[in-house]
Amino acid sequence: MSTNRIAIVEKNLDDYLAGAEPAAHRLGPDDPLQPGTTLTARKAVEIFEDQMLSRTLDVVARELKKTGESFYTISSAGHEQNAIMGALLRTTDPAFLHYRSGAFMMARARQHAGSTPLFDTLLSLCASKDEPISQGRHKVWGSRELWVPPQTSTIASHVPKAMGTAWALSRARRLEVDSHLPMDSIVVCSFGDASCNHATALSGINAARYARRRGSPVPILFLCEDNRRGISVATPRRWVREFFSRQPELHYFEARGQMDEIWKTARLAIQTCRVAKEPVFLHLRCVRLWGHAGSDVESTYLSLAQIEEIEGKDPIPRNARRLVESGAATPAELQALVKDVRARVHAVAHEASRRPKLTSRAEVMAPLAPYDEEACRRSATGFVDTEKRTRILGSLPEKTRSDTRRTMAAHINSALADELIRSPEVIVLGEDVGKKGGVYGITRDLQRRFGEARVFDTLLDETSILGVAQGAAHAGLLAIPEIQYLAYVHNAIDQLRGEASSLSFFSAGQYQNPMVVRIASFAYQKGFGGHFHNDNAIGALRDIPGLVLAAPARGDDAARMLRGVLAMARECGRVACFLEPIALYHERDLYEDGDGRWLSDYPAPDGSEDSALLPGDIGVYGQEHTDLLIASYANGLRMSLRAAHLLEREHGVRARVIDLRWLNPLPFEAVREHADACGKLLVVDECRHTGGGIADALIAQLAEHGYRGRLRSVRAADSFVPLGAAANTVLVGEEEILATARELSS
Repeated sequence: MSTNRIAIVEKNLDDYLAGAEPAAHRLGPDDPLQPGTTLTARKAVEIFEDQMLSRTLDVVARELKKTGESFYTISSAGHEQNAIMGALLRTTDPAFLHYRSGAFMMARARQHAGSTPLFDTLLSLCASKDEPISQGRHKVWGSRELWVPPQTSTIASHVPKAMGTAWALSRARRLEVDSHLPMDSIVVCSFGDASCNHATALSGINAARYARRRGSPVPILFLCEDNRRGISVATPRRWVREFFSRQPELHYFEARGQMDEIWKTARLAIQTCRVAKEPVFLHLRCVRLWGHAGSDVESTYLSLAQIEEIEGKDPIPRNARRLVESGAATPAELQALVKDVRARVHAVAHEASRRPKLTSRAEVMAPLAPYDEEACRRSATGFVDTEKRTRILGSLPEKTRSDTRRTMAAHINSALADELIRSPEVIVLGEDVGKKGGVYGITRDLQRRFGEARVFDTLLDETSILGVAQGAAHAGLLAIPEIQYLAYVHNAIDQLRGEASSLSFFSAGQYQNPMVVRIASFAYQKGFGGHFHNDNAIGALRDIPGLVLAAPARGDDAARMLRGVLAMARECGRVACFLEPIALYHERDLYEDGDGRWLSDYPAPDGSEDSALLPGDIGVYGQEHTDLLIASYANGLRMSLRAAHLLEREHGVRARVIDLRWLNPLPFEAVREHADACGKLLVVDECRHTGGGIADALIAQLAEHGYRGRLRSVRAADSFVPLGAAANTVLVGEEEILATARELSS
């Protein structure tokens, strides 16, 4: 949008104030703006000032961008009536906001003594590391004091976690976990009319309605700021109203007209949400001035007449007229206010542009993956009260008896039970995890032992499951959501990539949403199910900065590693995926049918050092063997051990085998140490050849660090997994491992 259009919009306000006559009567500061409203003259003028601050920030952002001092121009111009929401809501009402929330933030900050929203916003625009929330990592609306977790240019991806937070408020109180929020807090989540069509938005709104139908309190206010356009694409007339006003379990309000009329509707919507603790949809009519962002030239898709019509609906001069005609302020008073606001913003902009920026990789990445190994190990190996365990579990899984050696499925179940005993804030959720006990029985009896408040079924929607988990973290809970199959997580991957794993980064660690996502993973189910039940690619997960990936192969390791990732979540706020190999859930044997060598004893949570595993702790088999090193994980470990057994028995080659266990961060140092000792390395990666697994990263890291030994890898084909025996043609097999090992060791 040209500077000329900005000047015209500003001139419209100035011309009105210059020519306006004061009202014949004058309101007192505490008089209502109009009969029947609780909006006082004083508050109305304050809201106008907050709107002017937001508008002037938008103007200055474009000026700073021209000089290379600012880097963000998605503005709030035309959306300033959301300041009314900022004034009405409390700072103890968590707010998940979209990018046009400048006036909302100005009004909300007014409630908190010592806030400097003007300076903070300009520091954010200029990407200064002095900015208090993201510290220069992005232009965001966020504040720890104002309970606004930062969002980054979101297109509705924040809706599920906002819903999860609203749901979790009452659940935390029920479990006697302190959320540090009042009992009548509500959650507000704002987005645009175009974004409300996004699958993620519909997922979050549907989940709120679903939870309410199931009897859970869900005090969330969905604020749709409708400017009737998504960049260049017009929203059909009455689209938002006709769809959302007809949804069951969702109170619908439409706010339009003068500022006092909007105040009245918004106040009623907030009261309804707060008292009923039910989802509310507030449809706020707005306009969008000056295009979607600085790079958007709206004259390419709107005529001049259309642009002028939109400018004629600008809320700033309309509110000025309302204040003058009601007697809340005189034209001269508003002229002085406007002049003062513009001067303040320009003066502060000069100072903000001079503040320091992030200049090193270390500075940028500091909050990305916080890790205190000592604290995590102490937490992971902590003793769990034996008397309490006995009372809840009956017989303890580690007690000596004839059947103590059990499968991975049994050990994960026991480890989950122990963590539920250890930490009252832990909850387990997902489709079928309750009475059924999960598709593979992993959560069997947990609901019976710990109750539906802590172990419960969700609707069938991975996006909502991960949204609830994130929201639970905001309320002080530690969620263990289950995703039934690895392929299914891709339905909701942005909840991990764009939301959960980015929160600490974009808030400089001030907000975190720790959780451990259990995912039934990988292939090798003897042809069952085809692609969606035999997915063998983790590239999309390994691509997410800071996301911990754990992949156990044995039952005892699974219990120890689960304790480790939960300790990382608890102590460092980390997000982790626990990739459980489906084909090994109930595996009992290693070399021969009936040998029982894949069973293991349960590692008791007795406080011993070896009762938990953390990143870098790898498994080593055949430590004394040096002819060849085989590195693998999950199903690949079992296949590698079988291949190594045949390699020694039939060919006299003694291979050392290591279980990587951790796929992010990969244990590079440990692999280098063992590879140097053996001089030859075979990486067995059950995931897809190109970017689907970990072989490329391991081999590249060794090569770049001067490894002089021989290197080979065995990987799956770049293919989806078909049904039946055909699956074996695209997956890694023991014969291929054996043949490659023989070739490498010759």
